[in-house]
Amino acid sequence: MASANYTAKDITVLEGLEPVRKRPGMYIGGVGSAGLHHLVWEVLDNAVDEAMNGFATHICVTLHADGSAITIEDDGRGIPIDRHPTSKTSALEVIFTVLHAGGKFEHGSYKTAGGLHGVGASVVNALSKELIATVKRDGSQWEMRFKQGKPAGGLKKLGPARGTGTTVYFHPDAAIFPKIEFDPQVIKDRLEVASYLHKGLKVTFHDETSKEKSVFEHSEGIVDYLKKIVAERGARPVHDAAFTLVKDDALRLDLVLQWTEATDEHLRSYVNGIPTGSGGTHENGLRAGIGKAVRNFVETHNLSPKGVAITAEDIREGLTGVLSVFVQEPQFQGQTKDRLNNPELLSAVDGLVRPGLEHWLNHNISVAEAIVARIILSARAREASRAAQAEVSRKSATSARLNLPGKLSDCTNGSSEGSELFVVEGDSAGGSAKQGRDRARQAILPLRGKVLNTESATLAKVLENKELSDLVTAIGCGLGKNFELSRLRYGKIIILADADSDGNHIATLLLTFIYRHLPQLITSGHVFLAQPPLYRIDIGKDTFWALDDAHKDAILRQHAKNGHGRSTPEITRFKGLGEMMPKVLWETTLNPRTRRLLRVEVTDQIVTDRVINELMGKDASARFRFIMERADEAEELDV
Repeated sequence: MASANYTAKDITVLEGLEPVRKRPGMYIGGVGSAGLHHLVWEVLDNAVDEAMNGFATHICVTLHADGSAITIEDDGRGIPIDRHPTSKTSALEVIFTVLHAGGKFEHGSYKTAGGLHGVGASVVNALSKELIATVKRDGSQWEMRFKQGKPAGGLKKLGPARGTGTTVYFHPDAAIFPKIEFDPQVIKDRLEVASYLHKGLKVTFHDETSKEKSVFEHSEGIVDYLKKIVAERGARPVHDAAFTLVKDDALRLDLVLQWTEATDEHLRSYVNGIPTGSGGTHENGLRAGIGKAVRNFVETHNLSPKGVAITAEDIREGLTGVLSVFVQEPQFQGQTKDRLNNPELLSAVDGLVRPGLEHWLNHNISVAEAIVARIILSARAREASRAAQAEVSRKSATSARLNLPGKLSDCTNGSSEGSELFVVEGDSAGGSAKQGRDRARQAILPLRGKVLNTESATLAKVLENKELSDLVTAIGCGLGKNFELSRLRYGKIIILADADSDGNHIATLLLTFIYRHLPQLITSGHVFLAQPPLYRIDIGKDTFWALDDAHKDAILRQHAKNGHGRSTPEITRFKGLGEMMPKVLWETTLNPRTRRLLRVEVTDQIVTDRVINELMGKDASARFRFIMERADEAEELDV
C-alpha cells in the first residue's frame, strides 16, 4: 500500500542519460528487435543529414562478426571537438551525453535534418555497453570512449589525419536489450532506401557475419526506387512513363507516381530521409492533391462514368508511389518518428501536387485516359462487390447467431473476453479438436477445400470464397469499410494447422488473407498460431512432444547426454491433426496451461508487405529470387 506521506524526498531526479536507461521505450519504442535496430537508424540519420545538406558523399556501415555491434562512418564535416561555451567540455562529449543537444536547433548548421535535433546520439550512447566516437577534422583525428552513456576517459588526439568525417562504433547493452542480434537484411534494406532518396550518395554495407559487401548508388534516385517496388510487387503498370515532380522552393519535394493493375494502393513516404510508415500530414496532402487533379481532369474532359460515382479510393487503387519531403523543422510523433504532424505540410504538399499532376495529365492525354479507364474499372468493381460485402457484414453481427456457419462448433461463453476461435484445416482435424476442446470457451471452425490465395484477388473474388466468407462471419467484425473491432466475437483467433509443410502452406494462406483484409485483428493483437507437435517421443515411461525436426533432435541429444541409453526412444510422426486422439490434442495444443501459442505481429510493415508480395503474388520470378537468395538457410526440407 502506498504511503500517505508524500514529500520532497519521494521525488526521484534522474540526471544525465538516466531517464533513457530507466525508460528506453519512451525513446526507441521498445527493447525488442525494432528498438534495437532503431539505434542504428539514429546514428545513420545523423550521417545522412551531412549528405542531405551537401557535406558528405559516402556512408559506410559495418555489422561486426558477432552480429551484435555496429560501426557507421561518414565523410562529412566531423562532429566539433572544440570546447562548448556553456558546458566547458568538448562539443563531442555534449552531443553524446546530453539529451536534446546537437547542431540542429539552429538553422545555420543544417537546412534540414532527419536526426531530430541530434537527440539520437545521446540515446544510442545511453543504451550501449560501449560507444566509441572518432572524428577527423582540422587535420587531426580524435577519439572519445563511453561506457553505458558515461565518458570513459577524456577526448584524445590520435594524430594527424586526412579528410573529415565521423565514425561511431556502438555495442548495445545486454542489461537493456534481452536479445542483441542485428538483422543484416533489415539494415541492408534501410541503407538501399537511403541511397534512393539522396541522389549522388554512395552507401556501403560490410556484413562481417557473412563476409558480404554491398554498395548502393542510384543516379535516378526515387525513379529507380519506384521501378524496384513495381517489379517486386509484380504489378503490371497501366502506363510506361511515371509521373515525377521535383520542387525545391519553400518545401523540397521529390515525388514519383505510377498506376498499376494491383488491387491496392502502395505508397512509401519519407521525411528528411526517415520512413514515415504511419503516414502523416505530408501523405494526407499528397492524397488530397491526387484526388483533386484527377477529378478536375475527368470533369474537364467529360469522362465521368454513368451510374457510378468515383471515390478517392477508386482513384488510388493500384497507385504505387514514393514521396520524399525535406522539412526544416519536422514535428514527428514520438522519438520513433514514424508519423509527421506538421499541419502546414498538408496544404503545402497539396498545393504542389495538384497543379503538377493536372498539368501532366493534360499534356499526356493517352496516358491520362488509360489511368481514368483503370479508375472507372475500379469503381465498377467496387459497386459489384458492395452487395456481397454487405451480405457478409450483415451475417457477422454478434446478435445474429442464426446466421453463423453451420460447420462452426461455437462455445457457450457469450463474451469475446476469454473466448477462442480455432480455425482448423479439414473435418478430421476439426473432429478431434471439437472433442478435445473446452466447450465453454473454445470454438472450432473447420475449413474444407482449398483456401483462396488472396494476395492478387479482388474483393469480389474474396467474398465469393465460402471458406473465407464463413471465417469473416464467425469472427463477427465484418469486412472492409464495415469492419468494427467492437463486434469481435472471440478474444483470440488461433490458426491451427498441421505441423508439416502442407499445414504451413494453409497457415500462410490464412495469414495472407487476414493481413490484407482484416489487418486490424493483427495490430490489436488478436491473431495467433497454434504450435501442435510433429512428433511424439516415448523414452521409457516419459513422453516428449517435438514441434519439428530440430526440436526432436534436441530431445534425442539430451536423452543421450543424460545417459538413458537403455531405453530406446520410440518416435511417432503425426501425419496430421486428425491422427491425434482428442485427449492428446488437448494436452499438447488446446490446453491454455500446457500449449504454446505464437502471437502474430508486424514489426516492419514495408518489409512484411514486400515479403508477402514476393511469396504470394503473381510474379513467379520474384518468388524464385527470394528462394534462391535464401537457399543456404534451408537445412532439411519437408517436401
